[in-house]
Amino acid sequence: MELPLVVGVDGSEPSLRAVDWAADEAALRGLPLRLVYASLWERYEGTSFADDLGKPSDQVMAEDIVETAARRVRTRRPDVKVTADVLPEEPEYALVRESDTAAAMVLGSRGRSSLAEALLGSVSVTVAGHARCPVIVLRGSRDRAVPGRHGRIVVGVGEEPADADAMRFAVEEARRRGVPLEAVRAWRCPAHETTDHPLLAGEPARLHEERAAEELEVALRDVPADVEVHRRTVEGHARQVLLGASADADLLVVGARRREGHHGLQLGRVAHAVLHHAVCPVAVVPQRA
Repeated sequence: MELPLVVGVDGSEPSLRAVDWAADEAALRGLPLRLVYASLWERYEGTSFADDLGKPSDQVMAEDIVETAARRVRTRRPDVKVTADVLPEEPEYALVRESDTAAAMVLGSRGRSSLAEALLGSVSVTVAGHARCPVIVLRGSRDRAVPGRHGRIVVGVGEEPADADAMRFAVEEARRRGVPLEAVRAWRCPAHETTDHPLLAGEPARLHEERAAEELEVALRDVPADVEVHRRTVEGHARQVLLGASADADLLVVGARRREGHHGLQLGRVAHAVLHHAVCPVAVVPQRA
């Protein structure tokens, strides 16, 4: 039985964009799509779906939200099998549980104002930090929901041993789309290793850059030959380097360590930063420590 691609819907504009992106992704993967609306509240106080349905906002029910989203999928991708469900639960708990039986999960970047849109909603952060499957959050503007706009997938490679699951996910996304994979490894030279001696100037930095290049090769050693790979080592903080790379990427992939028995948010500083500030969709792929 194929696991579905799950998308969280809540009636907001970011949710609509997530539905569109998830429909395209489901078609690309040949997977069914499952729409989930989870809330303890009976009604949604937004206006996007109310306008679509020609009803006052206080009459828009959860069933209207998921059915409108389902019709949107059928119109956009009639070949995708779609199901929908309404869960009377807190969305964080419901969506994390859904991740147990999902191939991946797609969420919008929730926000009702320009400031809220600039940062990520608490539901998306919580789900990305606890889910057992890859979570894709639709960062960026509306045109970012158009697959293949830039023609590249970016994956961040960290200092620790390569996140095999994140790399595998990025490779498959690049292969499905027929676009290059850009693997980015940020590096820094600690201040205490610099020297004022003219003959040694730049030597510590060169060693750190070479080490970063070697770690990048290790991370890419199992990438199939049919996937075009671009390698980049960049001096700077990893979060800033990856945020810069997100400017012209279709998808940014990062790993997140999951420690057994640890119940707090398990994202890491880099994943947390790109989820809040990247300008393209971000995929957070859990990696068991």
